[in-house]
Amino acid sequence: MAKLTEEQRQKRAVDRSRREALQAEERDRQGRERREMWRLKGMYLTWEEYLAGEPCRNCGLVLNDARGSWPGTMYLSPAEKIEYEAEDARFRTRHADCWGARWCISGSRTWHCTTCCPPHPTDPRMAERLSKILASGPSWEERKKHQDVWDLALTCDHTARFIQHREHNRVLPSVVECPECGTRRGIVAAKRIGPAYTDETALSDREAADKNRLKAELTAATAKLARQQRSAAETQRRVNELKGQLGADRAPH
Repeated sequence: MAKLTEEQRQKRAVDRSRREALQAEERDRQGRERREMWRLKGMYLTWEEYLAGEPCRNCGLVLNDARGSWPGTMYLSPAEKIEYEAEDARFRTRHADCWGARWCISGSRTWHCTTCCPPHPTDPRMAERLSKILASGPSWEERKKHQDVWDLALTCDHTARFIQHREHNRVLPSVVECPECGTRRGIVAAKRIGPAYTDETALSDREAADKNRLKAELTAATAKLARQQRSAAETQRRVNELKGQLGADRAPH
């Protein structure tokens, strides 16, 4: 088989990226349509309905059967293994054409399908706790110091810009809103541009943060090297001791 040229390899990479972006775009579209259908048909359960034991409005099975969570498959007892395999077979039969994953409530063994079954409601207390955690985070001015802007090439051949934390080496979402099409499109390619906010204060704070981060990384690397050197020296000392003992044992008496 003839070896591919550099140009052919690059074209294959571009084609693969576009194909994956189109697949992500289609999954995103299907997911949005599915969630809208659930909303229109009133298939989402409220927290009160969940507590009252209302079943899933797609498959009709309970959300929480109170049988306890499944242990890891390697820890299943013989009886649990039989039960697990039976549940697995029933799930695969019910959702043979879904190609989705499965989920279940903690403390329950009844599986539901990510494609067919609406997600379970969230405990309002959990939402309150999350809101408090987010509110206690860094201020907007602080977050600005650590954000980069990326240029995105989309499946529609338009471009978009995306802002995220600079520690990420790739754009996290696979689909974003196209500013020209007004619809969500898959990301074919992404290029980091640089700081998202270029006012003098943000840039100076960012530079200081970068220096502190690099200083901390250098300190940690230096300490690790010192530990490795001490370990190597101790290993060499022990080897020398063993050689000395071996030589002493072989010496004529």
